[in-house]
Amino acid sequence: MTHIHDAPATGAATLAPGLPTRGYAAASAHSPLAPFEFERRAPGPKDVHIDILFCGVCHSDLHQARDEWGGSMFPMVPGHEIIGQVKQVGAEVTRFTAGDLVGVGCMVDSCRHCADCREGLEQFCQNTLTLTYNSPDPILGGSTFGGYSNQIVVDQDFVLRVSEKLDPAAAAPLLCAGITTYSPLRHWQVGPGQRVGVVGLGGLGHMGVKLARAMGAEVSLFTTSPGKADDARRLGADEVIVSRNADEMKRHGRRFDFILDTVAAPHDLDAYLTLLKRDGTLCLVGVPDKPHPSPSAFNLILGRRSLAGSAIGGIEETQEMLDFCAERGIVSDIEVIPMAGINQAYERMLKSDVKYRFVIDLATLA
Repeated sequence: MTHIHDAPATGAATLAPGLPTRGYAAASAHSPLAPFEFERRAPGPKDVHIDILFCGVCHSDLHQARDEWGGSMFPMVPGHEIIGQVKQVGAEVTRFTAGDLVGVGCMVDSCRHCADCREGLEQFCQNTLTLTYNSPDPILGGSTFGGYSNQIVVDQDFVLRVSEKLDPAAAAPLLCAGITTYSPLRHWQVGPGQRVGVVGLGGLGHMGVKLARAMGAEVSLFTTSPGKADDARRLGADEVIVSRNADEMKRHGRRFDFILDTVAAPHDLDAYLTLLKRDGTLCLVGVPDKPHPSPSAFNLILGRRSLAGSAIGGIEETQEMLDFCAERGIVSDIEVIPMAGINQAYERMLKSDVKYRFVIDLATLA
């Protein structure tokens, strides 16, 4: 088991003794995750100290633990789909009390003063966005450590309230997969009377289907796997289109108002651009490790179509999403795993062998 204590950043004030914390970490891009001990910062006056109950496993955890996007910092404790219970709060905390069920998503701080932060779009912070893990830690120095651990300390402004109506394990993926799909659906004003396509039925795609349906849209799932048709309909899809069937794809030309592409592998975007109506939008939320082939400019120009992207959501919108899901009973379809099963889960995730999100039960870390 590895032990670490991050030194304070150069010039930082002396910090109070930290909180001994247990987790799982990748020591390098080529090593499996293994038990790891480190220290969280002692809670400050505006901090919330959270006992982590569950943490979802996102495909980006695997990308970063294996340094497939570049820039990974090791040792790395992944995890940004965190559900926990408040253990204690700082003297100036007004939003939470001990015992509250809460969530922490992809961010734990931002500069608070740039134009994006002032508009509640902290995910686009132009200065010092602090991600939940694999990000420079402005307080302790070193890098931030995520939710594959038994506890975390977070500023109250980046903690989210989770309704007791939601199953806490199944709610964990809402903190990334949920907001990643909710935010673009809201931004492009998806609703009744619209035809919406969702590309891919994985961790993101299954949430896209559920949320678009709950917003009142007619939903079509695009998949390369005909065997997913029944499950897609169970999740709320009105129809299933096999994207490898060129004739079937052609029949749906100029039909869609909005298509949400959740696939995290390079593929032909023109196949979907031609399915959009005039002024329709294809929005990318999946992040492949290599670029997509460049789409044809004609497919954009001739229909005044848009090719766009979206990244998670701000704190206010994430809270809105959690409340929306609580009102409608929407959670992720999950498979709960023990902490020691994380490496096997990564290998299964590479094979798409999960319906549809792994969630770690942190009680198994003891």
